[in-house]
Amino acid sequence: MDLVLLCVFLPLVTVAWGQYGDYYYGPYNYGDNDEWANVYRQGFNFQCPHGQVIVAVRSVFNKKEGSDRLWNYACMPAAQSLGEPTECWWEEINRAGTEWYQTCSNNGLVAGFQSQYFPSVLDREWQFYCCRYSRRCPYSCWDRQWKFIVCRMTEYDCPFQNV
Repeated sequence: MDLVLLCVFLPLVTVAWGQYGDYYYGPYNYGDNDEWANVYRQGFNFQCPHGQVIVAVRSVFNKKEGSDRLWNYACMPAAQSLGEPTECWWEEINRAGTEWYQTCSNNGLVAGFQSQYFPSVLDREWQFYCCRYSRRCPYSCWDRQWKFIVCRMTEYDCPFQNV
């Protein structure tokens, strides 16, 4: 019985910690002087330099600041085997206060974000900036906090597109 209760409550504790905790991933260079991409309750636009993709995300939650987060990202050049991006685009905007699941369409990789804060719902809307590299495909994907999905890329051109 105790094992059943642990299995039921552990995911709830994990979700609560993920929402209200700070998040830091990897020993990456997050830019000059560890500056944040945003200030609390403000919109922002972050894009990696051409040919680079997001490799790490850092975030700090503050309930007193409208339950908002500071965000910062680290970029690195895409693997040389991927070549240059063949196209880049902004994905559809998700609406603040709604359920959301986002991937880059057309097998793209995330190369930036833009976001706007809405105090009426204490939430942000998000838009991903995505780039496709020689029609390579993501595989061996896994979830990170807040359902970030991390993937490896194939060494061959893909015969299909994700939707």
